[in-house]
Amino acid sequence: MSKDQFVIGVDYGTDSVRSVIVDTANGREIASSVFNYLRWQQGQYCNAAHNQFRQHPLDYVEGLEHTIKDCIKKAGGTSVASAIKAIAVDTTGSTPVAVNAAGVPLALIRGFEDNPNAMFVLWKDHTGVKEAGEINAHAEKFDINYLQYVGGIYSSEWFWAKLLHILRADEQVRNACHSWVEHCDWIPFLLTGGSSADQMKRGRCSAGHKALWSADFGGYPPDDFFSSLDPLLKGYADSLPKETYTSDQPAGTLSAEWAERLGLSTNVIIGVGAFDAHMGAVGGQIEPYHLSKVMGTSTCDMLVAPKADLEGKLIKGICGQVDGSVIPGMIGLEAGQSAFGDTYAWFRQLLEWPLQFIEDKELQESISAKIIPELSRQAALLPLDEDAELAIDWLNGRRTPDANQLLKGAISGLNLGSDAPRVFRALAEATCFGAKSIVDRFISEGVPVKGLIGIGGVAKKSPYIMQMMADVMQMPIRIHQFEHTCALGAAMFAATAAGIYPNVEEAMAAMGGGFDREYFPDPQKAELYRKRFKQYAELGKYIEHKNS
Repeated sequence: MSKDQFVIGVDYGTDSVRSVIVDTANGREIASSVFNYLRWQQGQYCNAAHNQFRQHPLDYVEGLEHTIKDCIKKAGGTSVASAIKAIAVDTTGSTPVAVNAAGVPLALIRGFEDNPNAMFVLWKDHTGVKEAGEINAHAEKFDINYLQYVGGIYSSEWFWAKLLHILRADEQVRNACHSWVEHCDWIPFLLTGGSSADQMKRGRCSAGHKALWSADFGGYPPDDFFSSLDPLLKGYADSLPKETYTSDQPAGTLSAEWAERLGLSTNVIIGVGAFDAHMGAVGGQIEPYHLSKVMGTSTCDMLVAPKADLEGKLIKGICGQVDGSVIPGMIGLEAGQSAFGDTYAWFRQLLEWPLQFIEDKELQESISAKIIPELSRQAALLPLDEDAELAIDWLNGRRTPDANQLLKGAISGLNLGSDAPRVFRALAEATCFGAKSIVDRFISEGVPVKGLIGIGGVAKKSPYIMQMMADVMQMPIRIHQFEHTCALGAAMFAATAAGIYPNVEEAMAAMGGGFDREYFPDPQKAELYRKRFKQYAELGKYIEHKNS
């Protein structure tokens, strides 16, 4: 292998996109660049009170060009650009968009530029909760259980619920929509110069976990499944290609237009896209039966298992079990929490509300940046108390186990002594208890969890939360050393798609740098957290009953 073989991993997060140039020989980061979505930062096209979160495709396109060009510039320019062999992309998901026959998102077409329904419907958008409920009820009418590989419950965060909601809500978009496309499938299509939505390569990851694709069904559920639910869906399933692709496969090569824009060769391989947590699990060197927890605004928990071990097993209440969605040749299992870092961000924003009246913006930012670190420090000093404030982490609904986006968060046991550190501790415990609920579900369904791997912003930046996670789980958690693990995973897939490595496992072995920290559980806290978790579960049942 030449030592001058580089790849680019592009990681689209909720707030920004990051690109990294990585040396395929050893996984060393050559350069990285981040671009915050301008329109998203300004709060455009979103309405949190109505669970509407939309992102304009221009934020994605501008960020893609900026970060890759900036990386190349930082790395040394032309000499580095000539050694770049491949690009692979991960995104949030399910984050789909309406496109025309040419595969162009409608928001990029005249007349739709400021229409939120013509934009990408972000993963955390729950405007389709009614439609998800209808899909779940409708599925019970069929002899074949088309929800069996997505945990038995369809979520409003996913592909078909979002499509149906948009079709019902907006006649203009409905009339112009030719197909419905995931963000992780559209970016490779864009980079390769695709011109027909029908020819777009759809990734196994997105199709299997969010769109009900399965080889056992010969593709997607039949058109009748959807059109009998609502005639507006007629034809959409039949228009989707029956074949899907794992992310070790190339989607094509860089188009002449994008080669010129980025200063790269048209020989650069573009890999098939996938969701951030799935590629992040690979970047974090996932092992069979070790739960990879990508902890950011939400969590996405990935576990891989040999196909033979799961033969005949259907895991209830998770976000899917899909052959090849993480590591080709293995079953990928996905779970997660709809709000994790978002829970802490919500509390920070609540506390910093008065700062908006301070004219000194630099002072505002300085105070804001100190809130979570100081809350963590003070919360860690509090004595453990079985009767302390208790919270439920469903501030954005519940993803798993058993998706229900209608559920709400809660804080109980408040009194006049409930200061900010105590409430923050309750919220932190709630997110850790939510994580334990997922592990317990895997175990109860016959899937062992042998260890935890932490990746993402919260895992790297919050020792307080990570130590609590280990204590609640009574299980060690290893933190991967690479700062931008999802982007590194994308780079590993890029190296595999380019043929530099024969499979993802060899790319992981060569390009993974291992772990730089491990948190071990305190056995003296086990009994208290066992009691607290029982209280959490009981309060959760009460809230769920009240919401039903």
